[in-house]
Amino acid sequence: MAEREEAGADERKGGVVCAGNFIVDRIHSLSYWPEQGNLTFIRHQDIGVGGGAINVATDLASMGFPGRLAAAGCVGADADGDFVRQRLLQAGIGAEGLVALGGQATAHTHVMTVPGQSRTFFYHGGANDKLEAGIISPQAYAEQGYRLFYLGYLMLLPGLDRLDSEGRSGASRLLEAAQKAGLVTCVDFVSSEDAGFSAQVGASLPFCDYIVINEMEAGSATGIRPRDAEGKLLDAAVRQAGARLLEAGVSKGVVIHAPEACFWFSPGRETVVMPSRPIDPASIVSPVGAGDAFCAAVVYGLHEGWAIERIIPVAHAAAARCLGGATATDGIPMMDILLADAFG
Repeated sequence: MAEREEAGADERKGGVVCAGNFIVDRIHSLSYWPEQGNLTFIRHQDIGVGGGAINVATDLASMGFPGRLAAAGCVGADADGDFVRQRLLQAGIGAEGLVALGGQATAHTHVMTVPGQSRTFFYHGGANDKLEAGIISPQAYAEQGYRLFYLGYLMLLPGLDRLDSEGRSGASRLLEAAQKAGLVTCVDFVSSEDAGFSAQVGASLPFCDYIVINEMEAGSATGIRPRDAEGKLLDAAVRQAGARLLEAGVSKGVVIHAPEACFWFSPGRETVVMPSRPIDPASIVSPVGAGDAFCAAVVYGLHEGWAIERIIPVAHAAAARCLGGATATDGIPMMDILLADAFG
């Protein structure tokens, strides 16, 4: 994809297919986090979209992505499904691959957040849980000229995560089909304590060109603890996890992001490590979607053939901007602003 930068920006060549989770987020800002059985106050409520596929697609659109964007997955035949489809169309994202399933609710999450602190998700999978490999045709997108196939999140799509009698998952078969169609595959996980995490994710790794995950997901996938008992990030452990993920089959790049830094592992070259942007906790409106914003910037850069040293600062800038928005996609500006944030 390196030739993209020299091709000029006068044509909408290529494109990204964003497949996976399509969720409606109802975000509740709390006065404080209560003990079980106690009461807290909801100070503010917002509604937005959530999930890897729609967040990455919407963030790319907000950045002014120069190629085409398409969404592929499942929603319910309900008002929330209409809301998701409307948001996609308003952003100029093709929604032909979004299948409405009768009898299923659109996936939705109640996000409980205390400003400046972490957030907790109460999630109903609904139609997302019914997504299977056969619902999406990577070949059809390849024939239309799309270049990159993003899938997110593994471990939050039961129909794709489940292992069959051959030890394969639906996700592994979908990603294999995308690679065979000539699409570059980029995959994200969800943070989960599921005992099957390593096996289920591991089935897909040989069919991932890139993965973009956080340090805890890297630890769950490899069994390597990325932090010590006091919560300090362990540089050597993150490097070991990245190397192990490459050995497991990721063919082009393992990107591990943490609040402290990003580690980018590529076969045959030195690991690139860049510290994150300092963030004033008082400026954080909501942490929801920051990881997806980081991933979207990585996808943008991969599609455009940017160097790693250019992609990472822009991804950090996107994550920082996202923290200033109430929903997962509110705070993302155009790419020229992110470039100014990163290098200006």
